[in-house]
Amino acid sequence: MDDRQVAKWADDIVFSETGKHLDHIQQSILRGTWQRQKYPEIAENCKRSRAHVRKEASKLWKILSETLGEDINQSNFRSTAERWQFSNFSITGNGCVQIGKVSTDGSLSFTVPEPTQKNEDILNKPTENATLTVRQDLADAPEPNLFYNRTSELTTLENWILGRTRLITILGLSGIGKTALTLQLIPQIQHEFDYIIWRSLRNSLPLASLQTDLIKFCSGGATVFVPYPEERAIAGGLPLLEYLRSHRCLIILDDIQTIFSSQQLAGNYQPGYENYGAFFKQITESSHNSCLILLSWEKPREIAALEGENRPCKSLQLNGLGPEAQEIFTEKGLAEPEKWSELIDLYRGNPLWLNIVATFIQDLFGGSVSEFLSYDTLFLGDLESLLHQHFDRLTASEQQAIAWLANTPEPADISKIPENLQLSPPELLKVMQSLGRRSLVETVKQNGRSHFTIGPIIREYITNKK
Repeated sequence: MDDRQVAKWADDIVFSETGKHLDHIQQSILRGTWQRQKYPEIAENCKRSRAHVRKEASKLWKILSETLGEDINQSNFRSTAERWQFSNFSITGNGCVQIGKVSTDGSLSFTVPEPTQKNEDILNKPTENATLTVRQDLADAPEPNLFYNRTSELTTLENWILGRTRLITILGLSGIGKTALTLQLIPQIQHEFDYIIWRSLRNSLPLASLQTDLIKFCSGGATVFVPYPEERAIAGGLPLLEYLRSHRCLIILDDIQTIFSSQQLAGNYQPGYENYGAFFKQITESSHNSCLILLSWEKPREIAALEGENRPCKSLQLNGLGPEAQEIFTEKGLAEPEKWSELIDLYRGNPLWLNIVATFIQDLFGGSVSEFLSYDTLFLGDLESLLHQHFDRLTASEQQAIAWLANTPEPADISKIPENLQLSPPELLKVMQSLGRRSLVETVKQNGRSHFTIGPIIREYITNKK
């Protein structure tokens, strides 16, 4: 029995009793404990603070103790797991999971009884005896980085997936945590899928190549011939849909912004990549139980027309962290916790930005946040090159509009266009919509009207460019 089997055993037992899966950090604690690692080593391996790992471990042992009916802790977990080994699970007629006798071969199987409509709804699988396995290809996924509490966002995404949402877009500036959030989501929902595939479009992969790659994985590595794939994708004969219907697949596409054109309004495709729009539309509107997750700096233009409260297409605008971002400063050893909330607000809770500035404060000011804040200008440093990647994509009209916002201390009312802004009202509306889809402007309500502003770091960057 290895650490992965142990984590799977514990997850299945907890799920059978609570209906919830163990998250990524809890599984890391279990696997590390099985390998006789101490909390400091586990914290280093999963890129979390020691205090956070100890806190999560305490919750985990409590859950396992209540589930197994005996006291479980780090000291006795390995011996307890060896005694219990794996359990066979059978799904009863009412859809509940029942723990049976101990298996001696270390295998994990699910026995499914006679078909009932309720069982079919729960399993989304044929109701014949079968072993449930999940095939994953996360080769394109980056290494898990530091993850900070996103309970609300994880719950939202999990509910959307359980509710059979077919297309989910997670939006936000670079460094905001889109990738980290999705990596944290996978262990929580992986039992819902037959296949989980992560692909990056950082090299602007054509749709035909992507389709062929996905089909090859879903067909067990067989050579795939797709006649006229681009035309069939647009015409409605998308071969990939056959696999999305016969298997429940989770496909994650990262770096979606690379297939969009620079110096055009947000979400406009590069020449030769327009068929991605038809692909996203067909994934949303066709009947299947799979899910496509897009990670992007900017929203594809089709999404706004497809999404809705009761529709199978939804978007999550990922905002910055709140008080939980203080964990970054604890890890960096910064002083004066009473000043940390001001720092979080200035850098809009962006985890990457906060890590960069926290390192700077430690290196130059010995960890003194108040000394850093005493300066009139905000530190950009490595942030400047990151922001340049976003601003290099803007149209001339967007650059005009965002420069106007940078010179307007208070949130601006776009119904009052200054004379020096050479944009007509319709043009300005399109530009502000595009900047919003790029996560570069913030909307605030004043006297019942929408006003627009930009964050301090964006303002500092624009001011420095002059």
